[in-house]
Amino acid sequence: MTVASGRDGFGQALVDLGAQNHRVVALTADLAESVRVHWFAEKYPERFFQIGIAEQDMIGTAAGLALTGLIPFATTFAVFAAHRANEQIRLACCYNRANVKIAVSHGGVTVGEDGATHQALEDIAAMRVLPEMTVLVPADAAEARLATIAAAELEGPVYLRLGRTPVPTVTDGTGDFTIGKAKVLRAGRDATVIACGVMVGVALEAADRLSREGISVGVVNMHTIKPLDVEAVVRAAEETGCVVTAEEHSVLGGLGSAVCEALAERAPVPVVRVGTRDTFGESGTPDELLRKYGLTCDAVEAAVKLAVAKKESLSAVHR
Repeated sequence: MTVASGRDGFGQALVDLGAQNHRVVALTADLAESVRVHWFAEKYPERFFQIGIAEQDMIGTAAGLALTGLIPFATTFAVFAAHRANEQIRLACCYNRANVKIAVSHGGVTVGEDGATHQALEDIAAMRVLPEMTVLVPADAAEARLATIAAAELEGPVYLRLGRTPVPTVTDGTGDFTIGKAKVLRAGRDATVIACGVMVGVALEAADRLSREGISVGVVNMHTIKPLDVEAVVRAAEETGCVVTAEEHSVLGGLGSAVCEALAERAPVPVVRVGTRDTFGESGTPDELLRKYGLTCDAVEAAVKLAVAKKESLSAVHR
């Protein structure tokens, strides 16, 4: 099984886009290698802009470039884009519907030893709430490549969340990637896990293990958090009667919240959310942090069993 990071898939795709479209340009805030935009800089130096440690200026500059007809990819760490430059993203990009692609690395606790200051656990929530913003969270390097290409083709601001740590490839990287359309990776009868980012692979492993206990679990790769594929969410709820969400992000405001909002209005069923709670991260290895914050196969298995138990309890009440 191939192991690579989301930022690697992004960096390779950006180089390919540069060859195909002269309108594609890249900016960074002193983090070219960390976000893998240095490959683009080496190939197309005349289309690369090193802004320095000034994320707010980078977003404003990217918006200006977009309004001239270019397709800028503004790159930095998730915490610096979603929080330090939030106002500039809101006004310069979203309010103007500027065609800026904000590609960020270091999302979630798998950042590792850099600790709480660099671990974005609230960025999906911060970006999802902005009008006009599209939010993409690919599962692996192969899907990150497809998401980058799709982002370049979409008119309007996009937030593309990438990981730092190499993870197993769980998508084939060759199928269609349609923004706003989830991918069903596994069918199930008893419960559905709706996951994004690195938790997609974890969900698939959990589903395999649960199948050996006679529990049939579907897995949906929700690579687009906004616009959410509401139809896929409702279909999962109707087919299996309960849902688990799994994300490397706070349960407040991210994928879990988006799914709960959709189901509350369309198909109320028991939902159990796997994600970080109301907390910051800390320094540690990615594996240590995933275990500490409950982002593991064991945690997803437990959540599925709890969701199924809730479903069965409700069914007994209505008999």
